[in-house]
Amino acid sequence: MSHDVEARTRSKHEYEYARKRANQGMRNQVTVFAIMIFLTFIAFAAVQAGMSAYLVAPLILLFAAVQVALQLYYFMHWSEKGHGMAQFFMYSAAFIAFTMILAFVTIIWW
Repeated sequence: MSHDVEARTRSKHEYEYARKRANQGMRNQVTVFAIMIFLTFIAFAAVQAGMSAYLVAPLILLFAAVQVALQLYYFMHWSEKGHGMAQFFMYSAAFIAFTMILAFVTIIWW
């Protein structure tokens, strides 16, 4: 028994489109990686410069949140179509986690 497998070849336009899209995706990932390295460098420089801990701690947390968002959006391919449900669940989980942490911090400090 043989299986009928249809081999489809892409046209030149489809090939060029796929190549252009892959090139753009790689360029975006390299750019985002460079931004994340730069944010990490700024955080290390702020700590090394001996700045106040009241300024450095929120700065590091802000940069960490930006890096997490960039990693989820670009490196987990959320910028592509078809990932709406995964985004919904991740954002819902982040919202619930933030709300719980805020509630526990509020209960402990007051």
